[in-house]
Amino acid sequence: MVARNAEPSTARRPLDRTRVIATAADIADTHGLSNMTLTRVADELGVRQPALYRHIGGYDDLLRSLSLRGRELLAQRLTDAAVGLSGDDSVAAVGHAWRAMVRDHPGIYAATDRYPCAGDAELEAAVERVLAVLGQTLRGYDLSEEDCVHAARTMRSAFHGFSHLESGDGHPLPHDPEDTFEHMVQLLCAGIQRLSRGSGVPASSGKGS
Repeated sequence: MVARNAEPSTARRPLDRTRVIATAADIADTHGLSNMTLTRVADELGVRQPALYRHIGGYDDLLRSLSLRGRELLAQRLTDAAVGLSGDDSVAAVGHAWRAMVRDHPGIYAATDRYPCAGDAELEAAVERVLAVLGQTLRGYDLSEEDCVHAARTMRSAFHGFSHLESGDGHPLPHDPEDTFEHMVQLLCAGIQRLSRGSGVPASSGKGS
């Protein structure tokens, strides 16, 4: 006897843009961004490739969507990591969260490098949200507004660069990536502390002596 609430085995969730993007993201994270093709997405969804064009504009549109998703997820991960922390602890926490994001979602994170954000208002806003979160982690330091912007950009460059190398083959043995990362965080924190207006150490004017 079939249960009254059981759904027919042939029931299929309707195809929509959200489902297409989610499937592409899963393929990219599991098999690599280079293996995320429209053909593979269609096969995974059990449809023919032309059916995808009712919901996306093509491969570039799909890649852009993954790029946006990657930045939005990164901003959320960093926000969650920094809750209740300040100063050096906050910087270290967002750094570890950045690395974890890349390990957990290597495909959609890679998409953030593959699709340019310049000139795209939505993607530029997503980048600014990431920078804004980094700026919030610096509230424990007595920084000027300008120094806070530069420090946030430096953190972004450092964490992105380290994670990019780590996700590839940029940290060959015998060097321990964990040890190297901790040293990088210490260097970042020392530099940020030096920028603090209460440090007693004058900031460089950037001009030669």
